[in-house]
Parts: sequence; C-alpha cells; structure tokens
Amino acid sequence: MRSARLAAVLVGLLPMALVAPVAAQAAPPTGPVFENGQAQPVFDPADIVRDNVWVTAPVDSDRDGKNDEVHVEVVRPKATQNGLKVPVIYQASPYYAGGNDVANHNVDVELYVPGQAAPAAGPRGRTSDVGPYAAPITWRYESYFTSRGFAVVYGESLGSGQSTGCPTTGGENETIGARSVVDWLNDRTSARDAAGTAAKADWTTGKTAMMGVSYNGTLPNAVASTGVEGLETIIPIAAISSWYDYYREDGAVVAPGGYQGEDADVLAEYVHTRADREVCRPVLDEVAAEQDRVTGDYSQFWDERNYLNDVGKVRASVLAVHGLNDWNVTTSQVSKWYEALKAHGVEHKIWWHQSGHADPYSLRKDEWLATLNKWVSHYLYDLDNGIEREPKSTVQRENGSWSDEAEWPAPGTSDATIHPWPGGSARGKLDVRHSLPGRSQVERLADDATRTVEQLADLPSSGNRLAYSTTGARQPVRLSGTAEVNLSVSFDRPAANVTGVLLDRAPDGKSKVITRGWTDPQNRTDPATTQPIEPGKSYQLSFELQPDDYVLATGHKLEFVLLSSDHDFTLRPKPGAGVAIDLTKTSITLPVQGGKQALRAAF
Repeated sequence: MRSARLAAVLVGLLPMALVAPVAAQAAPPTGPVFENGQAQPVFDPADIVRDNVWVTAPVDSDRDGKNDEVHVEVVRPKATQNGLKVPVIYQASPYYAGGNDVANHNVDVELYVPGQAAPAAGPRGRTSDVGPYAAPITWRYESYFTSRGFAVVYGESLGSGQSTGCPTTGGENETIGARSVVDWLNDRTSARDAAGTAAKADWTTGKTAMMGVSYNGTLPNAVASTGVEGLETIIPIAAISSWYDYYREDGAVVAPGGYQGEDADVLAEYVHTRADREVCRPVLDEVAAEQDRVTGDYSQFWDERNYLNDVGKVRASVLAVHGLNDWNVTTSQVSKWYEALKAHGVEHKIWWHQSGHADPYSLRKDEWLATLNKWVSHYLYDLDNGIEREPKSTVQRENGSWSDEAEWPAPGTSDATIHPWPGGSARGKLDVRHSLPGRSQVERLADDATRTVEQLADLPSSGNRLAYSTTGARQPVRLSGTAEVNLSVSFDRPAANVTGVLLDRAPDGKSKVITRGWTDPQNRTDPATTQPIEPGKSYQLSFELQPDDYVLATGHKLEFVLLSSDHDFTLRPKPGAGVAIDLTKTSITLPVQGGKQALRAAF
C-alpha cells in the first residue's frame, strides 16, 4: 500500500472544488438543509474552524510507559462555535506525513521444504519512494462535507506523523488508536491541544462515519469490528478485511499486485514517520520476525489482523466499494467481509466498478456523491430518505454501463462445474457437462517463474502451463462470485507453488485474465499448518480464485490455465519443478448466473 499507491491516496487528499461558492445570504445558516434526501451546501466551505488536538489512546505500543497519542485535525463549520452540533466524517490514515524509502524483499528465492534450513533470502531491491515530508492535512471531500453540515476529522495512525506509538501493519494497537478518536468524539477519552490544555469535542453530536481508500479504508473495517458506540457507518473503499489474505494466500507467500516483495514489515517501515523513530525499532523487528515469509502459515500474528473474526461485533452500517480489477487489494477482501456482514444482519450496500485500486469519485462522480450523501445523511442525521431500502448492489459492466441489483452475488447465481479434457500443453477442451471418463489421464507441466501468466497463456503450446478451453459462447455468460479449483495433483519436488487462472479469449485471439488464485500444497488441509509433500504422491487440492463479476461475451471462449509459480504474485524459485494433474479427478466450479442451465446453453 505504498509508493504508487500512496501517490493515488495523496491525489485523493488534494483540495478540490466540490461545491460552488455559497451565494450571499442575509444571515448565516443555523443548521443543515436537506432536499431530495440529501444534505445541501448551505455553509460556506471557507467559513470553518481548524483545530489540532492529541487524543489519548489506551495503549502503549512504543513501550515508553505512557499511553499513545493520536494527532487529530478537526475541520468544522464555524457555526459550531455558536451552538450548532454536527456529526463527523472521520478519515484515519498512516499516510498524511508521507513515507520512507524501504527495500522490498527479494522474491527470486527457493521455496521452503519442511525439515530443511530456510532458503537464503537474497538481496533486497530498492524503491523509488521519497519522504517523509510535512504537508497540511486535507481531502478532496473536505469542502463537500463541511458545506453540508458535517465536520471532517483526520487522525494520524499510530507511529506516523505527529502521533506517538508504533506502526504494526494492522495490529491491535492501530485499531485502538483509530478507535480512540471515536471515543473522544463521544466524550469517553481525553485529548489536549498543542499547549497541553484539555480539548473537548463539544461541537459534535458524536455520530461518526469513517471513510477512506486502501489503508484509509481498512482502518474503518478494523474500528467497526470493535463495535464502538458512536460509529454509525463506515465507507471502506478498496479496503482490507484480513491482512493475511493481503500478503499470503492459502499458505503461499504472495504480494499485492505491482508490489512484488512487499510484506507487513515493509509497509510498517514505510509509514513509520514519527519524529523520534528509534523507540519503535523493537516493535518493527518483531513484525519482521513474526510475519513468517518462510512457511507462509496463518498464525496468531495474522489472526490479530483478521477483522473477520469480530464481524459479529459490527454495529455500524457498511457501504463498501471495490474495483473488480483491483489486484492490489484483491476482491476477496471485500467479498468475504460483505458476506460476513450479510450473515450477521448488518445493514449493507456494495459498489463494484471496473477500475482497479480507485475511489469512485474519479469514476462516476455525480452518482457516487449522491449515494454517499444520502448514506451519511441517513445514518448521521437520521434522515428518512430510503437509502437503506434501495438495491444493495451497484455493478459497473465491462462496457462502462452501471446497473442496480437486489444483492450481490447476482440473484439467480448458482454453481456449475466444468471439466478439463486432454491436450493441455496446447489447448485441451473444457467440457461443461461431462468429466473425463475412464482411468487416470495425467498431464504435466514444469515450473517457469521467469515468464508471466499472460505470456505463458498466449503461447500456442508450452511445457510450462496447461490450458483448457470451451468453444465460443453462443450467448453471454455471467460469473458472479467465487470460483473454486479442485485438482488431483502430484509433484516431483517437495515444494511448489500452484496457480490457477480463468481467461477470456476473444475471437481475435487476444486474452484477458478474468481471475486467478494461488495455493501452497504444503498447506493443503489448513493455512495454519505446513505438511510435507512426498514427491510422486497424489494429493487432492482445493483452492479459491479471486471473486469476480464478469460477463463473457458471445463468441468468446472461457479458458482455464494451470501453472506453478506466478511471476507477478508468488515467490519465484528457479525453473524446473514438475507438476502433474489427473484430469479424471480435476474440475473447476464456477458461480454462474442461471447455473448449469445457463452455462450449457452458452457452450
């Protein structure tokens, strides 16, 4: 979540004119005004008060014998000095003070084999990040909200900027630090100003929404999972719900898309921008040691950073936003969170767009702001505008159009299974009805992490991947949800990556990755447990691909590609590891709108 990602976040922090100048009035407004279910821009966005306070957090993550403090900047309409009390839009972030130049881990390494010494880590590369730097805290949404009768509050995450404490990449202390601001807004903890004078949030109703993109959207998930009173709603955009699934996948060490070699320790070092940094050295060293890049196993370290554990405590409503092509924070992060929220009866809504790691403001500004406005007006001002009764899902299609649907995954979606048939070194058949009959039929590939998935998939034949294809679709096929791969597989070495990919092959031969997923066969029964692989022995593996909502157009083919290492995401051992699958015991289960009937009608 750094470098280019931080640049994207900082673009979102730049001040932008979201509101037209307020016309001259006989008297300043004394309260918010609502029309068509939305708060109106009746306050002059330049007529504001800015306060800086330091909120006490009940945690001592830098181990200096004192409670940590969160630096907070408050921006509120000046009318709050005359008795108006307003709710809060709160963005917590570790990025306000910039970032440090930190080396990523080397990923051209051998895989771990149980009972043997850990592979040599090798040299680490350098990044091009520059920082830290100091800049005023602001946000593209600031004027929009303050002109409509909301305060905007910025909180610097522990260990960053003017906050004390230490960064831990999603650790419990960061949740406590971010939560403490909600507590202060509701008069449950203390704060001071720069002079040391006690600071009270007597200008607010205490009703708070948390909102942000990436890390800034992850902290709302974290705080909501504590069930803190006063947090009425969250708007997590491109946000993480489990840090394990960000840096690991089913036992495999993986990287966020575009950031090969980043890990929890790298991100913590990157956002560690407090002035006196040496005090956090032991904490950062512990993050590096406990993240475990050797086995990739799920552990207590990662369990602490899994907000899905506490979804039952969430009382805030959730308006989630995610890109269907976000390979930085992958779609499983919001899909698992959303499904868990539904299961626990939390009020919810989701926006899916066709971009990557992005804020919908830059994609569909007017419609997004209308939805956002109605959402916070309802949950923070108790306005009965019907937003909670509107369709739960908004999805952007591949052609740029948008549709509102009752729920996500798409209504009418059910599982349908496809089966690979021989010929995978070139392109075997994908049969939508029948599995391969008879005795075992084995096909093999040899790992080659030097080439990308796209390069290998587009070769007419290759010994480094297996590919299987349907015929051209007679009608569109919509996938909505999570696909699963089931393999009968063996290996000629005691360690290997396994990668599965779904592709869209256009009539002109061009391909597009629909979704992909990874697993470590050493973790075949449990992400928390490494079990040795016996070369030559067959194992049954099941793993999920990243959730998606994708329409395969008429005339296009659906392809499944199996590889070992994924150059852009997994560790990259030297080429050569052999992988063999038994086609008679291998299948891919797809979430198809219309289920088996729709899939068979298309092919």
